[in-house]
Amino acid sequence: MNKKIYTTIIGSGSYIPELSVNNDYFLNSTFYDPKTRKPIDKDNEEVIEKFKEITNISERRWAKPDQMTSDLGALASLDAIKSTGIDPESLDFIIVGHNFGNIEGDTNRPMLIPNIAARVKQQLNIKKPGTIAFDVLAGCPGWVQALIVADALIKSGNYNRGLVVGADVNSRVGDPFDRDCMIFADGAGAVVVEGTLSETPVGILSHAARTDAVAFAELLVQEHSLNPNDDQDRRYIRMQGHKVYVYALQNVPGVAKEALDKANLSLTDIKKVLIHQANEKMDEAICQRLMKLYHIKGDTHDIMPMTISELGNTSAATIPTMYDMIKKGKMNGHEIKSGDNIIFTSVGSGMNINAVIYKEI
Repeated sequence: MNKKIYTTIIGSGSYIPELSVNNDYFLNSTFYDPKTRKPIDKDNEEVIEKFKEITNISERRWAKPDQMTSDLGALASLDAIKSTGIDPESLDFIIVGHNFGNIEGDTNRPMLIPNIAARVKQQLNIKKPGTIAFDVLAGCPGWVQALIVADALIKSGNYNRGLVVGADVNSRVGDPFDRDCMIFADGAGAVVVEGTLSETPVGILSHAARTDAVAFAELLVQEHSLNPNDDQDRRYIRMQGHKVYVYALQNVPGVAKEALDKANLSLTDIKKVLIHQANEKMDEAICQRLMKLYHIKGDTHDIMPMTISELGNTSAATIPTMYDMIKKGKMNGHEIKSGDNIIFTSVGSGMNINAVIYKEI
């Protein structure tokens, strides 16, 4: 049998900010109704309790005021590089999936030049010009999409080793007058990938993706604050939560199944489903619908780890952070061993959906 090049993960890292913000932080907030643009006529205790019931978010982590997205990405990258023992100068590429670029603590204006990957390379002090550095902007699926791009680079035969990072500082782009701001959190995760010659399939086995821009691009946008008295020069992320829920439920399972079909696998062959987390009930519904496609019944707790209750929605950082935590024994009841098949899948602005089937080395 001929050997083929497969993209494998040889190390992982993450950075979880130190500042923990629980739901009580929002008790004194003034939330506006997105339809009427008037203050919500409910006690914040009721609003927060309903929010927790739907999302299962109790707390989230925020970056310190002097930290930006590239800082978090560099710290996660350094952790990943240390886990492998490689020389950073041996990296052929750095790809960072994110949403908003660098955002200083006192503003929510994104800084996209230099790109975040270049900033990460700078902070890692990698001097080799041949280590190319670029970003992927694909919403919350940014890290999974970056992994798909990395797979293409490695399988081209022109690149052998790289860093794939997911990082976001969402706490600075949520409208403080929108109750959805309680969803957003900060963090970063990274993996080192390299090409492996193998007679049997290993590493990235397949992937699938779709973008539904014509009918669904407006489900996640940036707009002025719901508070008409807020600084109108600022733009905040705004989502049509229920419509996003319906779109995700209808389409994510099909993309995951497409990736599984390409790998000639069934869901029964999968050890873990690592899914982007913005709403626990939504993720459970997506996983249940995926299970239904394979006529599987049962709960999702064993196959689908969750970090949202403590870490919130860290966007492009969610999946690589979760992968790193499991690999390092930081999630009780979950492990990933050699030979295990796992799914990385995400949905987000665009609207974009993607899925990668990965066999652990």
